[in-house]
Amino acid sequence: MSVRVKIPTQLRTLTGGAQEVPASGSTVAEVVADLEAQHPGMRERLMDGTGSLRRFVNVYIDDEDVRFLQGLDTEVEEGARMSIIPAVAGGSPAPGARRAEPSGL
Repeated sequence: MSVRVKIPTQLRTLTGGAQEVPASGSTVAEVVADLEAQHPGMRERLMDGTGSLRRFVNVYIDDEDVRFLQGLDTEVEEGARMSIIPAVAGGSPAPGARRAEPSGL
């Protein structure tokens, strides 16, 4: 199966600057393996040491978060679009907002 994979800015050094690349596979895991074969270093950026997606990496197949489907076993249909989206966290509180005191946990 051939799919188009949208690559976030942080990973484009691995794809020669390409915003989107083709990949093959019938599951998310197979697509990740193909991405690694074409763009070495991709797997270590997407996967943790246990073989799961890193918690700060979100993967969508046609707007569906694979974590709410079958994860890496999610089937990928011909022509699907896979998006790799880094999680966004942090920032600062709104102006005038009070910071919570540490709970001591």
